[in-house]
Amino acid sequence: MYFRLMHKSGIYIVEKIQEQPHGVLVSVVSVITHPMQGDLHSRGEVENVFFHERKALAHHEKRVVDANLLKPYTEAFLPYTASLIQAVAKMELKLQTDDTPFNRKALETLASIKKDYERQYQFTFPQ
Repeated sequence: MYFRLMHKSGIYIVEKIQEQPHGVLVSVVSVITHPMQGDLHSRGEVENVFFHERKALAHHEKRVVDANLLKPYTEAFLPYTASLIQAVAKMELKLQTDDTPFNRKALETLASIKKDYERQYQFTFPQ
């Protein structure tokens, strides 16, 4: 059975692997929403803050999470790589709608992360 999991600022589809004493062990199978870039506590700021680079959880990455965070997921979903490409594209579109210093920095950070994804998963993002 598949579940929807919010983890930090990303949303994923995960598969339940095993009950654990402190939660449930899950494995990531798809990305719904790519994590947001930047300092989430100083939203919109780029000066005098640490601008966080957040990657999506990796394909088959395992996490122990609280069972309350898991919501059943019954819809069809894309394979991991296709879902990652789609999630990054949606994030880029969202950031491109408003030309702010924060969005420019987030897009720059996302461009760097995309290169890492291409190396890690052996694919190329569409132009």
